Amino acid sequence: MTAPSDLGTARPASPDLLRSVFRKHAAGVAVITARGRSGPVGFTATSLASVSADPPMLSFAVGTGGSSWPAIAVSEHVGVHVLGEHQRELAAVFARSGADRFGPATAWREGPEGVPVLHGVPAWTVCRVVTRVPAGDHRIVLAEVLVGDPTGHGRPLLYHQGRFSGLRD
Repeated sequence: MTAPSDLGTARPASPDLLRSVFRKHAAGVAVITARGRSGPVGFTATSLASVSADPPMLSFAVGTGGSSWPAIAVSEHVGVHVLGEHQRELAAVFARSGADRFGPATAWREGPEGVPVLHGVPAWTVCRVVTRVPAGDHRIVLAEVLVGDPTGHGRPLLYHQGRFSGLRD
């Protein structure tokens, strides 16, 4: 049984409470890319999740107020890139509003289905978007994996306590 003093700091639900709780949750870092009307788009995501093995499916969340949303909203295909701990700056660039995400500092090529594929990542996939589910000010995108490469090198990049970090042994 829980002692009454254990609940003394409970707060009502709010965006700040949710952010505070998830700062305690370490999450893997990915970059989601798509082909936009005026060029490639992409954003950093910490919501990547495996959904199904057969067929192979994954999910991620995207904010509807973000600059990548208009392209993600209509794209048939997306790229999903698992970042390594050596890619903190890349994660920061794709997370920064107004950044030149596909500028000279970002190594990438056009991959399958015309999706931008980032170089040097531990793993990447190109996926077909199956559906977009409304979830508050975000959409949950469910996507079927079509092709990918899990043979890149590097330990995973994590997001914890509001910053990017690596695993500790």
